[in-house]
Amino acid sequence: MKIFKLHLFSLMLAFAAGLNGQVLEVTPTFPTIEDNVTIIYDATQGNAALVGVTPIYAHMGLITSASSSSTDWQFVQGSWGTADPDVLMTDIGDNRHSISVDIDQFYGFPDGTEVLQLAFVFRNQAGTIVGRTEGGGDIFYDIFPVDAGLQVDFLSPASSLIADEGDFINVEIGTNTSADIMLFDNGVQVATATNSTTLSHSITVALPAQHELVVVAEDGTGQASDTLYYTVNGPVEVVNPPGLMLDGLNYIDDNTVILQLHAPAKDFIYIIGDFNNWMASPDYYMHLADDLETWWVQIDNLEAGEAYAFQYWIDGELRLADPCSKLILDPNNDSSSPPLVYPDPHPYPIGKTTGFCSMMFPGQEEYQWQSNDYVRPANKDLRIYELHMRDFLATKSYTTLVDTLDYLEELGINAIEFMPPGEFENNDSWGYNPSFHMALDKRYGTPEMFKAVVDECHSRGIAVIIDIVFNHAFGQSPLVNMYADPDGGASSENPWFNQVCPHEPYCWGEDFNHEAAATKRFMDRVNRHWIEEYRADGFRFDFTKGFTNTPNANDVYNAPRVANLQRMSDAIWSVDPESYIILEHFAPNSEEEVLSDYGMMVWGNMTYSYAEAAMGWLSNSNFDWGIYSQRGWSDPNLVTYMESHDEERLSFKVQEFGNFNPNYNTRDYATAMARHELAAVFFLSQPGPKMIWQFGELGYDVSIDVPCRVCPKPILWNYFQLNNRRRLYDVYSTMNALREDYPNTFNSTDINYSLGGQFKRINLYNPGLDAVVIGNFGITEVSGVPNFPFTGTWYDYFSGEAIIEENLSNPFLLQPGEYRIYTSQPLETPVLTTSVEEMELLDISLNLYPNPAMDQITADFELEGEGMMEVMILDMNGRIIREVSKGNVQAGMQRVLVDVQDLAEGNYHLLIALNGDANAFPFVKE
Repeated sequence: MKIFKLHLFSLMLAFAAGLNGQVLEVTPTFPTIEDNVTIIYDATQGNAALVGVTPIYAHMGLITSASSSSTDWQFVQGSWGTADPDVLMTDIGDNRHSISVDIDQFYGFPDGTEVLQLAFVFRNQAGTIVGRTEGGGDIFYDIFPVDAGLQVDFLSPASSLIADEGDFINVEIGTNTSADIMLFDNGVQVATATNSTTLSHSITVALPAQHELVVVAEDGTGQASDTLYYTVNGPVEVVNPPGLMLDGLNYIDDNTVILQLHAPAKDFIYIIGDFNNWMASPDYYMHLADDLETWWVQIDNLEAGEAYAFQYWIDGELRLADPCSKLILDPNNDSSSPPLVYPDPHPYPIGKTTGFCSMMFPGQEEYQWQSNDYVRPANKDLRIYELHMRDFLATKSYTTLVDTLDYLEELGINAIEFMPPGEFENNDSWGYNPSFHMALDKRYGTPEMFKAVVDECHSRGIAVIIDIVFNHAFGQSPLVNMYADPDGGASSENPWFNQVCPHEPYCWGEDFNHEAAATKRFMDRVNRHWIEEYRADGFRFDFTKGFTNTPNANDVYNAPRVANLQRMSDAIWSVDPESYIILEHFAPNSEEEVLSDYGMMVWGNMTYSYAEAAMGWLSNSNFDWGIYSQRGWSDPNLVTYMESHDEERLSFKVQEFGNFNPNYNTRDYATAMARHELAAVFFLSQPGPKMIWQFGELGYDVSIDVPCRVCPKPILWNYFQLNNRRRLYDVYSTMNALREDYPNTFNSTDINYSLGGQFKRINLYNPGLDAVVIGNFGITEVSGVPNFPFTGTWYDYFSGEAIIEENLSNPFLLQPGEYRIYTSQPLETPVLTTSVEEMELLDISLNLYPNPAMDQITADFELEGEGMMEVMILDMNGRIIREVSKGNVQAGMQRVLVDVQDLAEGNYHLLIALNGDANAFPFVKE
């Protein structure tokens, strides 16, 4: 290496350039911060995305000693997506483009800044086409110290490489001043140049081995050197791996692993990683199984208890993480996970590779499971809570979730369905943009933390269901990049993906070809992993209607799709015969019935009908399609829900669009919460598995579209301290307890119902307990016949009162929103509590504008009383971040002007309190 000491980042340029040919030509070759440099970009090199494009704009920055990683550019120049003249390049022909800059003047960094590298990507004017390295990374070029003396570098090749016997390696060496230059290959001098600034030599590659090239330059006053490696391939050995190996990482003992990769039509593959200093060598040359698709290698002499990062170096071109990674390193996003969530992360191998890396932990102490006697609820008894870590807990931590299970256990759920916890693109997502299907995303915690969640759930009788996306993957996935088209996306040779999605318009990312053997193999591997590694009790599979290559298969029975799902289910049940399989399918009822008969459960989206009923709009309020027998099914495998991550919140719709008359307004806050109670009682009275979306039990009423559909939402645990919302929670909890204590009643096959009008009823018959549920979903009083099955004494569950019914045709008068449950046996009367009696909700109608706001927001509202008024801004987690005003006010119209100019972009609430009663209203700072 060079005699003077370079920062570790400075190794990255040569590495990146060597992988991607001569992307850049820089004059002078050894620039310092005092130089005026000319940069020529060759658009045919790297990812070649900009071939034929003109004009081209440079996006330019610096890597300095203050940079935390190779993605942490400093002093960035160029306004993305604009015709910025400061970074416009000159087209000099042959897809070559030039720009000249005076480094210190152009970047404008202060004196004393330690600049290590120039950093680049290139773009068209709109920024929709981007020139990068061949692997999709940023492009770097070293900056050399001023007056550092003699410098020498390998100009070509610029980093270690792989060659075949008989190849020629053309070596170009440069110095910044005349010197005697000597080139050594494994210690043998092979070329020299006297009193020169360049040396050229051609190496004829022979014999499989690893070679060290060292160049030494001497100018009479000093010496400098540089080193790179080349590895000569031997023949690929065709031999099968030991039996029972799985794709991905297989631990053999505390010091030995076998890595197995499914990669058809590749020529050769090396394993590189922390264990071999990220260089190809014969000991890490992968074997090929006799199927000519499966590559494998055994790695010995690993240190037990150590962590190792690794990649596959495929055909000397691609450095990729394992598609079956159990954990990855992400150089772009790992640093944003705080220590509470992910302590002591493995350091990224800066300067030795780029892109995602896989992790292995030989000899790691296994997690000690405590809940070994756990018994799952039956399908029909599931009470599922759909949960998204990002929007459920302020810490977004699995550790915090363990501490929150009391809340969920008291709610009465017996299953948690986690929105996709696998690695997804970036760090802020619902998780439906997967990149590594087996790797736990580190944003929410470590594998051990997640296992502790599962363990604690099982100890409480709560099942854990994993949401997995097999309709598609996104561009960070190794499955995409291993066979990528130069223009982006999957190529026609890709074994896993369709090059063109066959089921428009329902297409996202790269579409899996579910007829392909490679896809089936991958899916089975992923599902097995979550069962065996994390003891997952089952799966919810996203958009299974897309598991077909048949165009326009949305509204007709699709036999290949059914066969694909049955095959996948059989593979899961061969590992765990009792595993839950839940499909987001939304295909014809005839198809869903077949899948139900096969043992799968299917999502039943009843959000529209329940919302119409809760709002008091009766013409479309019939929700009997949420009863499996209404669909003609034999088995209670319909997972119905009033809300999900994908649907507008019920309480928001009621308050925004509900029906009203002069005497009754569903849009009033307290009435809206009561309407939610009414809907919940009927929802949880019906047979079959049920699903609750997080915070639905508290009447969460921030719209799904604030500020955008998939954007982070306010985490409003303070709802639990508000009377009407706490009562709603208690109603949910009480109904779940009824289902738990009387499963034969609330899953009875002997059921009668009338759910189409204003007066709705459900009659559930069972020898142990009969139940009759009635409710008024209109906005006026109504009479209706409960349809009691016999005369005699019936017990009002919520009040504890007994009635004697002698006339089965006797109508019952219900006020708007009123509901009752009558049982044939007396039950313990539930207590519907409120936790903070002194904190009533302030009943005001507020006009908040503009919303979103940039500088100032105005709140207009009317107060019916006088007293102490407080106005505060709350953040997404319910914390008070600013007191706007506090003082005595008179009754009447009020106007409050709120300065939001210095708030960060995001979601907030404006809290208004009068004499201790409060209400909060969402707004967005943009």
